[in-house]
Amino acid sequence: MTPKALPKTNAMRMLTAAKIPFEVLTYEVDESDLSGTHIAQEVGLPMEMVFKTLVAKGDKTGYIVFCIPVDKEIDLKRAAVATGNKRVEMIHVKELLPLTGYIRGGCSPIGMKKKFPTYFHTSAAELDKITVSAGIRGAQLLMDREVLISFVDGTLVDVAI
Repeated sequence: MTPKALPKTNAMRMLTAAKIPFEVLTYEVDESDLSGTHIAQEVGLPMEMVFKTLVAKGDKTGYIVFCIPVDKEIDLKRAAVATGNKRVEMIHVKELLPLTGYIRGGCSPIGMKKKFPTYFHTSAAELDKITVSAGIRGAQLLMDREVLISFVDGTLVDVAI
């Protein structure tokens, strides 16, 4: 995928409108491997800099978004405690597009259909820049971690193992 062929996503439009600098990192999509670890290898960044976006539902708060490094897994018990829920469950993949406007492998914490509480793993605090999906398979947004977290009203929490 060449940068010229890359359509502007909602996430890119929102960042551009807010005059927030970002870099688009493109990669060849492998439909048989949509994992974040594969994406990190494709864009040539260490896995701790590449964050995947997960959408869950809390029994008290409703829908919530988590951004964690691609080589980690979410701990749902920790996620529940950190977000004021008794229980947190991942949403089913078929709910992702109607809820967020994004598909699996291309879900960004920026520009979802609705604004949901968003949480970033505490390891982000150790980095100057991180990447998240640009809102389409084949593209990541590399940007300042503080600016990104502030833009989505994110909170740092320790929810990954």
